[in-house]
Amino acid sequence: MPPVEVVWSTLAAILGLGFGGGATWYLVRRQDRLNLHSADTRVRELVSQAEKNADNIVKEAELKAKDEYFKKREEFNREVEQFKHDQREQERRLEKREDALEKEHQEQQKKERHLQHTEKKLHERRDHLEQRIKQAEETVQQQTQKLHEITGLSRDQAEKMLLERLDHELADEVASRIQRHEESLKATTEERARKVLAVAIQRYAADHTADTTVSTVDIPSDDMKGRIIGREGRNIRTFEKATGVDVIVDDTPGVVIVSAFDNVRREIARLALAKLITDGRIHPTRIEEVVKETQEEMDRNILELGKQACLEADIGHLHEKILQLLGRLRFRTSYSQNVLNHSLEVAFLCGLMADEIGLNGRLARRCGLLHDIGKAADHEMEGGHPKIGAELARRYGETNADVLHAIVGHHDDVTIDHVYTVLVAAADAISAARPGARRETLEKYVKRLEELEALACGFPGIEQAFAIQAGRELRVIANAQQITDGEALSTCRNIARAIEQQLNYPGEIKVTVVRETRSVEFAR
Repeated sequence: MPPVEVVWSTLAAILGLGFGGGATWYLVRRQDRLNLHSADTRVRELVSQAEKNADNIVKEAELKAKDEYFKKREEFNREVEQFKHDQREQERRLEKREDALEKEHQEQQKKERHLQHTEKKLHERRDHLEQRIKQAEETVQQQTQKLHEITGLSRDQAEKMLLERLDHELADEVASRIQRHEESLKATTEERARKVLAVAIQRYAADHTADTTVSTVDIPSDDMKGRIIGREGRNIRTFEKATGVDVIVDDTPGVVIVSAFDNVRREIARLALAKLITDGRIHPTRIEEVVKETQEEMDRNILELGKQACLEADIGHLHEKILQLLGRLRFRTSYSQNVLNHSLEVAFLCGLMADEIGLNGRLARRCGLLHDIGKAADHEMEGGHPKIGAELARRYGETNADVLHAIVGHHDDVTIDHVYTVLVAAADAISAARPGARRETLEKYVKRLEELEALACGFPGIEQAFAIQAGRELRVIANAQQITDGEALSTCRNIARAIEQQLNYPGEIKVTVVRETRSVEFAR
């Protein structure tokens, strides 16, 4: 292409670009003016709408403010009215109170005037009485003077004579009154004592079985008897020497008998022999080892038994030596009655009786549990078990005078001046004399019942007699054909008198004679 054409083409392009740019600028400016006009219109509309909304809000606020003002004003008016009403009510109450006070003041003035009038009368009457008393004294003096002149006695002599006469007349009356009071008091106390004892016995009941002096040890077979005896009897001799018991091996199948009067040794021997039989190794050395181990176990068991008894009786802390002595009582018997069981029973009975009469039940139980503590060592020390028990209790820290006196005095060895000693003695007698508690007492009990029934059956016209209520009541069956109602009453009285004269018995026995008349007829 020639250069001129290129120039013209370039100029044409430049001109086209210029015109295009100008048109574009014009169009853009026009669009901006249109947009600006539209925005102004929109702004004016928004301002107008905002002004309208603002006017509406202001109007609504004014209306709410007016409503709130009217409400507050009404509330204020109501409060003012209520306050005025309260004020009027208070004024009325004050007026009523003033009226009441005025009336009370008037009544008080009336009472004061009445009191002044009464006081005046009393003064007048007192003056009158003083005058009368003065006149009476003068009269008495005159009469006394005349009496002295007539009798020839002075005032002191007359008073002395009169008092002697009164003393003489009242002496018999005073003595009779004291005697009646003592009899009444004695009857009341005896009745109260019987009631306390009955309640204590009824509230506490314990079973007792008679202890024996032998124990049996089971063996698996009769061949074990030969091993227990040993060659030439060396095993059994070693065992008896180590334990201090007698071992009886006889023809009784399946058992070996251990005999001893000391229950502790017998129990140690029984346990040791059972261990040897279970172990199977029976020879002198092994026997001595097992017996020693069993003795140590028994010491621990005795201490544990003492602790259990102390806890069961709930008597508080005791010295360990006293606990050991209590545990030894478990293996001590008196007339075949276990002493530890007996001590616990006495402790509970003492506590029940003490509670009934308002004493310290815990202290009473302590006295009862320790009263026979001396029996655990009476074969080791000289003297009776009350004295030994008191000495041991004092030695091991017992400082309560009631407990020590109960131990030493429960068998009336000393003068009883402590009430707990009386309770212990009564509980001890109850526990020992209860039917079945002791072997000797049981035999006497059965014999007494037999004598009671035999005595009643010895009266004429009596068919049968039954001793019931442990011998406290006797039921007698009379023959209605031989005894009348009047004779039955007389027979009942005679039986009671015969029991009193011929038999020894505790307490009292109720005699009941039953006479029954039966009429029988057959309808055929």
